[in-house]
Parts: sequence; C-alpha cells; structure tokens
Amino acid sequence: MAEAAPGRTLLLVNLAAIMERADEALLPAVYREVGAALHATPMGLGALTLYRSFVQAACYPLAAYAAVRYNRAHVIAVGAFLWAAATFLVAVSGTFAQVAVARGLNGIGLALVNPAIQSLVADYTDDNTRGSAFGWLQLTGNIGSVIGGLFSIMLASTTIMGIAGWRIAFHIVALISLMVGALVYLFAVDPHFCNSESNEQLVRKSAWAEMKGLVAEAKAVVKIPSFQIIVAQGVTGSFPWSALSFAPMWLELMGFTHNKTGLLMAIFALASSLGGLFGGKMGDYLSDRYPDSGRIVLSQISSGSAVPLAALLLLGLPDDSSTGVLHGLVMFIMGLSISWNGPATNSPIFAEIVHERSRASIYALDRSFESVLASFAPPVVGFLAEHAYGYNPVSYGAGVASVASDRSNAAALAKALYTAIAIPMLLCCFIYSLLYRTYPRDRERARMDSLITSELQHIELERCHGVGDFYAGTEDATVIDIEYGEEELDSNDDEKALMHHQVEQSGSLRWLQRYWKRFPFSSYFIDSIKILVYAGLVSSNQKCLEK
Repeated sequence: MAEAAPGRTLLLVNLAAIMERADEALLPAVYREVGAALHATPMGLGALTLYRSFVQAACYPLAAYAAVRYNRAHVIAVGAFLWAAATFLVAVSGTFAQVAVARGLNGIGLALVNPAIQSLVADYTDDNTRGSAFGWLQLTGNIGSVIGGLFSIMLASTTIMGIAGWRIAFHIVALISLMVGALVYLFAVDPHFCNSESNEQLVRKSAWAEMKGLVAEAKAVVKIPSFQIIVAQGVTGSFPWSALSFAPMWLELMGFTHNKTGLLMAIFALASSLGGLFGGKMGDYLSDRYPDSGRIVLSQISSGSAVPLAALLLLGLPDDSSTGVLHGLVMFIMGLSISWNGPATNSPIFAEIVHERSRASIYALDRSFESVLASFAPPVVGFLAEHAYGYNPVSYGAGVASVASDRSNAAALAKALYTAIAIPMLLCCFIYSLLYRTYPRDRERARMDSLITSELQHIELERCHGVGDFYAGTEDATVIDIEYGEEELDSNDDEKALMHHQVEQSGSLRWLQRYWKRFPFSSYFIDSIKILVYAGLVSSNQKCLEK
C-alpha cells in the first residue's frame, strides 16, 4: 500500500490540477455571453479576473502556512471544496457585483491548491525527473483548460430548462470539483505525514512559532537572487498568458461559431500541453548535459519564439472565419513553442535552490508575486482595445451589431492582444539571461544547506534516542558523499573542493565519536565540536560563494 502511495498521490494531484484549470477557464470562455447577460464591457470583464487574482495573491501566504503545518493532501481537498462553492455562486449570480464577489471567493480556494500541488510533485521526484513531472502536471492542467473552455463554449449558446447554458457549465464543474476534492482527501498521501508513529514523536510548535518561522523563511527565500530573477521573468511571462483570456472573444468577433471557437482553443490548449511535456523532458536532458545553462537556454528559445508567432496569428492572418484551418495550424505551432518555461526551468529550479522544507513557501511566494501583476493583463487588454485601437463597446452584445463592426472590433482586440504579448515576452527572454550567473551559486548553496541540515539532524537524533543505543551501531555508519561527475575545471572548483572538505570533516568527526564514546560526557563534547566545525564551514562557504 505504501509503495503505491507516490503514484496514487501524483495521479490524484494531477486530477486536482485538471479541475483547477477547468475552473479558471470557465469565465474567459464565455466572456461574450456573460458580458451580454450582465451588460459588461471588455474592461469590466477583465476586472473580474483582476478581482479573483488579487484575492488569490493575498491568500498565498495562508496557503504556504497551511502547506507547512497541515497535510497537503487535505489542504488541496479543502481548496477544491472552496472553489467549487464559489463557482456555484457565480452560476446563480444575477448582477456584475455578485459575480465579482463570487470570483474573489474563488481565488481563496485556488490559492490553497497551487503551492501544495507543486511542492508535492517536487517532493515525489528527483532532479533528473522533476522536469518531466512538472511537464505532465502542465499537460493535465491544460487538459483541464480544454475541458472547461470547450465545455462552457459548447453550452454557451444553449438553454436547459430555462437556464442559460453557461450557468449550467459552472454548476457541473462545481459538482465535479467536489468529487475530486473528496478523492484527494481520502486517498492522497503527503510524505511528511505518512508515518503516523514518527509524527507522534515530533514536538509540534505553536501556531505563532510556526508563523514566525514562515516569515523568516519567506525573507530568506526572497533574498535568493535566482528567485528574484525567476519572479521578475514570471511577471512578464505570465502577462501574455493572462491576456490570452480574450482569445475566444477575438475569434467569435471574427465570425467563428461557438463550436469552431471551442475547437480552436482546444487545439491551442492541446499544443500547450504537449509543449509543456516536451519542454520538461528537454529540460531534464539539457540539465544533465549542461547543468548550469541547459534549462535557461530552453526557456529563452521558448519566450523568444512567441513574438513572431503571435504577430503571424494576430496581425498576419486575415480577419476571416473562412481561414479556420490556417488559424488552427498557427495556434498549434504557437502553443507547442511558447509553453516550455514552467516545466523546463521555473518549477525545477525552484526545487533546487531551496531546502526541501522551503518548497511550499517558494512556490506560494512565486504565485503571489506573479499573479498580482499578471492579473492586470485582461484589464490592460480591454483598455488598449477600447481607448487605443478603436474597439466600440456600444455594439458589444447588441443584436443589431453588423459584421463590419464585429470585424473592426476583432482587429482592435488583436492589436491590443499583440501589444500585451510581444513586449512582455521580449522582456522575459532578456531577464532569463541573468540566471546564468546566479543559478549555479544558489543551487550549490542549497545543496550545502541540505548537507549541513542532515548532519545537525544526526546530532539531534543522537541526543533524542540515547547516546549509548545510538553508538551501538556506529560500525555501520556511512559517510555522506557528493558526486559531481567528470567536468573540466571552472569557476566552481573552489565550491566543489569545499564540499569535499566537508565530507572529510564529517568522516573525521564520526571516527572521533567512535574513539571518544567510552568516556563519560564525551557525546556532549563531540556535539560541541561538530557544531563549531559546521558553523565554520557555513561561514567559509558563504565567503567562497560570494567571490
């Protein structure tokens, strides 16, 4: 049963990711129908996403606290229950204000889920498979986007028992989310909580002490240079994806039917899914061949390719629904090419530059910073379309709207979309180049921290379980070693030499403890020596890495 827990948990976590992304895709897919029902302009519809994102970002610190203090599988389940309830409220809302409040509540549930999912995936994988795991996570998440978007678009033009089709779609997704949350709660396993016997032996800190520890941990994470760079590129890189929430509306204004619009968006989401999986596997391969630069190069290629492909799709192709095959081909190529950043680079690097205990915090902080600024994309697109490119909101949702005015609005929306895609992606590509300098140092610093932490935990185990009982098995003690592979000498040789020196010190201390164990109070003397040695190693390592 325990051996099947990792596979079962990853399966359920990916299922939760499907429903999370399906829920996020519901509203953008039916912007046109919701706008007509609530008499909202594109700028107002974009503000709905902004409200949800603000609440979601504000709740990420709560998500980090919950992921550290409680079983992450249960945290995911609670998040699913919350977003399901909020989605149901959207379905029964009759005014714009009610929908805005419901979307804000929806952000609370979504905030709880994301850091817990990503940290669980990181804990159940290693450095050589983490990119692929995050690629699968992106693939399943995009499948959720396809399901949510396509499903709501297909129902948008229908009426069932007097209820608008888009409202029915929200009800159904809310119901399925409740079922998935129950499955995760019952069958998913958090590796930090899987051993109930060992958990009973742990001394649980107070909530206030854990909160202060999380604040200190967050401050330490924010100071990591690679984290700052990835968040900076993430803000610019997430902006275009958030802006693409207007893509279904753009296609419909060009004359595509609901079914064709749903099919084109499904093609784009499918391509993004395959691109994420491809990017994750390529990231693992290049990381093995070129540890310091492979992942970074891949993301620069991905973000740079978005500029010409978006120009071709939004500005190069004719504003005509008769070119559906051509639009589908370009959208497939674009989705396949621009979706590598997360699984190939960002998520794996986050897991490598912090200790395992800080993974939930780093993912929560990343989402908090990125989502706040990226959430401005839909209102910005709406503002540019209305005030810079000539979009006419008067005809939006009106029955007398002519084909000519729809085409004009489609052209204005396309220009606004391209502005919101090209400029941020160029900045994203440039910001990635800063990682070449910081990533290798931050990765080695995290490895050093893990080594020192394991040794200090070894000391604590000696004290907790009794010196005599523990030393009875010292003949079988092993020495922690780190293998870097065969590489030419470079600027990191000093760091590797320092790591080797630490291993020798660790072995020397263990020999010393075997020799001195026969003397009274010798364990406390040896522990003091260990603490002094490791404190000196930390100081030496910091000086070495700062050079």
